[in-house]
Amino acid sequence: MKNKELAFSIDYYPELKEIQKRYLGLLGCIVEYEAYRTSFYPSLEALKQKHFPHSPDDPIILHRKELVNKEGPFWRLRQPEKEEQFNNDLLTFLQEQRYVLIVVVIDKKSHIERYGNAAYHPYHYCMAAMLERYCGFLNFYNAQGDVLAESRGKTEDQELRKAYQYLYNSGTQFRDATFFQKTLTSKEIKLKPKTANIAGLQVADILAYPLKQQILLENGRIEPEVFRGKFGEQIVATVENKLNRHHYSGKIEGYGKVFLK
Repeated sequence: MKNKELAFSIDYYPELKEIQKRYLGLLGCIVEYEAYRTSFYPSLEALKQKHFPHSPDDPIILHRKELVNKEGPFWRLRQPEKEEQFNNDLLTFLQEQRYVLIVVVIDKKSHIERYGNAAYHPYHYCMAAMLERYCGFLNFYNAQGDVLAESRGKTEDQELRKAYQYLYNSGTQFRDATFFQKTLTSKEIKLKPKTANIAGLQVADILAYPLKQQILLENGRIEPEVFRGKFGEQIVATVENKLNRHHYSGKIEGYGKVFLK
């Protein structure tokens, strides 16, 4: 099987401030290289060009926060009919493309209370949990894959590189280093800014928040009215079959949805 790539994005934009402080969500989007090259990337570019005409030399980058607030190049969405057309086409794209999702959510408050000064960095902890699932997925198919994450700043990027290298060289509490080295194609994580126009990062950015909300809802951490009846609920329903799962039982919990309580 040809190489796959995991692109992941973090969700920092919840609607409620208390949730923003307590819960962190990380979403990974796994796409096989050939599918990415021939369909995933060009289809997303066509979607953007259809609804937000622009020069290919100055590409539009999909940001969930700007889409929701209809800011910048997404001002056209202020017209209800334009917003409905875009939403429908986005759902069609999400439904038709071939990819696999892994979403990891951590309760930062409980994490700090449990481990105190020994607590692992919440972002890095989520990344480790995600890579355990990603490499397990690759191992099942006897495949290898790369990892691409969104750049978040010089200091944050340096810390993330160190955390990734430590995982690659030393493993985790549950998996030894050979488990990761067998499936990952690089001992260094790739980091790209939002402006790089990476389709996987843009899709991950769009999906991170609604899937995090779904996990919080399923675990009784938010009330239904915070999430239900909104477009995010339609997104979750559309991508439900894209979530990573146990290959024999079909179980999603612990594979495509991970809640670190």
